[in-house]
Amino acid sequence: MFKTTLKGENNVLYIKNSKPRPVSETVEGQFSIIGELKNIFKKSLIKSYPKSNDFNIKMVISSPSKSGDYQCDSAMGLSKILKESGTKVSPAEVAKTLIKNIPANRIIEALSIGDPGFINITLSQKFVVRQIASMFLEGVRPPKVDKKRVVIDFSSPNIAKEMHVGHLRSTIIGDSLARLLEYLGHDVVRLNHVGDWGTPFGMLLAHLNDKYPDYLNNPLPIGDLQAFYKKSKKRFDEDAEFKKRAYAVVVELQAHNPDQTKRWQLIWYTPRKEFQKIYDRLDIKLTERGESFYQDSMKKIIEDLKQKNLLVYEEGRYVMVPQKENLNPLTVVKSDGGYTYDTSDNAALCHRLEVEKADWIIYVTDRGQSSHFESLFDCVERAGYIDKNRVRIDNVSFGVVLGENKKRLKIRSGDTIRLVDILDEGIKKSMDKPIKKNRERILSPEELEQARTSVAYGCIKYADLSNNRKGDYVFSFDKMLEDEGNTAVYMLYQYTRTQSIARLANVEPNQLLNYAKNEDIKIEHPNEIKLAKEILKFYDVIQKITEDLVLHPLCEYLYKIATAFSEFYDSCYCVEKDRKTGEVIKVYMHRLLLCEVTANILAKCFDILGIKPVNRM
Repeated sequence: MFKTTLKGENNVLYIKNSKPRPVSETVEGQFSIIGELKNIFKKSLIKSYPKSNDFNIKMVISSPSKSGDYQCDSAMGLSKILKESGTKVSPAEVAKTLIKNIPANRIIEALSIGDPGFINITLSQKFVVRQIASMFLEGVRPPKVDKKRVVIDFSSPNIAKEMHVGHLRSTIIGDSLARLLEYLGHDVVRLNHVGDWGTPFGMLLAHLNDKYPDYLNNPLPIGDLQAFYKKSKKRFDEDAEFKKRAYAVVVELQAHNPDQTKRWQLIWYTPRKEFQKIYDRLDIKLTERGESFYQDSMKKIIEDLKQKNLLVYEEGRYVMVPQKENLNPLTVVKSDGGYTYDTSDNAALCHRLEVEKADWIIYVTDRGQSSHFESLFDCVERAGYIDKNRVRIDNVSFGVVLGENKKRLKIRSGDTIRLVDILDEGIKKSMDKPIKKNRERILSPEELEQARTSVAYGCIKYADLSNNRKGDYVFSFDKMLEDEGNTAVYMLYQYTRTQSIARLANVEPNQLLNYAKNEDIKIEHPNEIKLAKEILKFYDVIQKITEDLVLHPLCEYLYKIATAFSEFYDSCYCVEKDRKTGEVIKVYMHRLLLCEVTANILAKCFDILGIKPVNRM
């Protein structure tokens, strides 16, 4: 039963003593604790205030300064609703009633009420132990979710240009979101909607025709496509006649002119190979499906929109006007008969709905494209192509990458920094740290190389993902490579600590497995309890980032785990050695179990973030 009192007094759930059972007999599976607590409090709400049973229970993780592990903030809102309906009840009285009607459960150990009516919840110690054992025995299993077919569109460079720092965020954020959704069991289609059509190729082909008119029969003499593109862009901006010819080439290309198509194929082969080298380095998996893929679909879309009388003829072009005010219209057909990004995006979205049978579509783009996608989503709904009650659609927008001068990251000449140069610089700088610490004397050449690439690419990814994607962030290798604070280096180091403990203990996996299955595990030291409870917040965090499609809360969680583990490591010996001989004389199995679960959680977080940990660094 519960003994309920107000703030300042103890408020405890008493449990009858019973003979301890092996943890394996009481493992409950893995789930969001916030979600389960909401269910428990919902049952109490229905019993306590049946007329308010549609009230949304508010549950949060308690801040360190508060008592308890979780906090229910619903009493104040319920008190207000009851007052509006003619029943005056204070938040504290509402909280008392809710606690009184909490059903029997294995999660809650104690409840207390803080002013004006916050309900502080302390988790049952037995529940914590059972969940930790479950994570060890069964691995960090995904929570149960309704499985969906998800199409996620990210990276999407233009083949006429090199990948640059502007592609960094879409590539990293998109890959991490895809990893998250794949972990949850969704059927994920990763699409790279490359720019392989349109005006940039009109400029390139027109310039190519002028400079190398016989290139269809002779090898293409272009060593640097980026420099060639810049020259064509300069002509496009300064020469009206050249601009007209470039647009004409686009129309010919879109009409499947065989010569222009062959020229186009010669151009995009080289950059595609260079893109793949970058994706391989970052361990990014993508299916390329560029604008050209939807060429024939665009014609069908245009005809359908005309039949539905949804296109407006305006100044020689066809546009589609969104339903909502203040949204920009989409240009579907230009005055020269050519198609636009609006046309291809419309066709691509329809293909993902009709052919891919997507239940959820995600676009990962910079925030400068937000208004475009708002118009696109509005127009496809107006055309009847999407039912938003059945299909979820999100534009995951992000801010820009800044230099340390707080301006867009560029090189001195003003040009955008190439992405390959950023990766190369990361490798170089990550090598400096191990050398300064003389790690090359401890690690084998293979281990040093693994640590080097893990730190280089890990720090670039983590620096991006640990910032709220909606804002800008400052790119600084010096800060990224710090080995203290919320950085990839610190997280990776804590992971290697878990591995060093396992090596030192020299306990066979089956020994720890038998211990977890058959022993009455006790987690009693304050830092053991703190680490265990931090670990159990994993599913709460996973639920939040899936709903909001932001990844920095996972990085914040990872940092809390790493910090709690560091405190545990410093105060709770897992292995006791003879001070004279160095021989292991005792292994604390329950602490070793906590180390293993910590390692598993860290590894799973790294996997979602696209970071590869190493056992030694």
